[in-house]
Amino acid sequence: MTETSASTSIYDVAVVGGGPAGLAAALALAETGARTALVARRVPYGDNRTTALLGGSVAFLESLDVWRRCADKAAALTTMRLVDDTGRLIRAPEVKFVCGEIGLETFGYNIENRELMIALEARAAELTNLIRIDDEADTVTPDEMQIQVHTRHGQVLAARLIVGADGRQSLCREAAGISVKRRPLDQSAVTFNITHSRPHKNMSTEFHTPAGPCVFVPLPGNRSSVVWVNKPRDAERLMALSDEALSDAAEKQSHSILGRVQVEPGRHMFPLAIEQPSQLADNRIVLVGEAAHVVPPIGAQGLNLGLRDAGDIADVVRDAGMNGADIGAAPVLARFENIRRSDIASRTFAIDMANRSLLSDLLPMQVIRAAGMHAMGSIGPLRRLAMREGLSPSWRKSAS
Repeated sequence: MTETSASTSIYDVAVVGGGPAGLAAALALAETGARTALVARRVPYGDNRTTALLGGSVAFLESLDVWRRCADKAAALTTMRLVDDTGRLIRAPEVKFVCGEIGLETFGYNIENRELMIALEARAAELTNLIRIDDEADTVTPDEMQIQVHTRHGQVLAARLIVGADGRQSLCREAAGISVKRRPLDQSAVTFNITHSRPHKNMSTEFHTPAGPCVFVPLPGNRSSVVWVNKPRDAERLMALSDEALSDAAEKQSHSILGRVQVEPGRHMFPLAIEQPSQLADNRIVLVGEAAHVVPPIGAQGLNLGLRDAGDIADVVRDAGMNGADIGAAPVLARFENIRRSDIASRTFAIDMANRSLLSDLLPMQVIRAAGMHAMGSIGPLRRLAMREGLSPSWRKSAS
């Protein structure tokens, strides 16, 4: 058993990692009354990527008193178009999803991640039982009754539960002894933002190309974010283009639906993969965000899954505390695993199948894909079901 020295700070929960999912988890856990530590350096958000917050994500951020701080920086998403731009002999018809058809004012909102981070950080600074440790975790050591975290600059803290929100190369996941299955995809995503001469009318348009989707998602004003999935070599070519040449390429890919396009400063490229840990919790450690799941940027599922992770672990900890249970004990971890596993697995499977069907050169697969898209576009009940389930699975298990 690891002894706790007089210089060790004691917490109920420690969250390791300060990205959007980690910050949201720390806020939600602190709101339960748990004495919470957030171990993460304060650094400016490194790029201009955006997130389409769907389903219950905005409601969750509202419950944390975060959304009001950044709502004016977000653009509503009221319509989503899927356009087959493969040029193949068998192509799927265009499908349009309109939020009003399922009684909603909007599907969600698209916001730059750095604006969301500013709002999360502002709220975190207000909570007296959320202690920020402006450092990186160096070691995470599980024990029977608690876990010790040593930081790079020598601080030591102990907690009954650790929330690993430390990304793809998770130190917490390694400390828990949880293995991960990685499947690199022969695709890379290039992300950048644009201004355009025509209004987007709050419509997101996803063009399906033979190499993957290219999606134009509204931002406030005559601006949109772009996620362009391509073969790695072609993605590198896009990265090497001048701003003028990339603007021309983006306008051509968009079929000029947004008029004249101008790329804003800053672009990023990252390789795509699917990563699935063998467990989501063990040895007093639970995983959230990209420590728990990595999926391609299809259907805006990544951070929305991470926010559901954050909400569910907070609910589980609240219930355990009310019942006088040890919040890091095996039954509590098993409950979190049971709640999150089916949601993550179903989303990962759906994204993987959508990507595989788009990339397939097999004629039967193309026929099946085209038929499925036609059915969604023409059969109202099926289309409405797809919209509702795309926002959040109605059958997912709840912590409450």
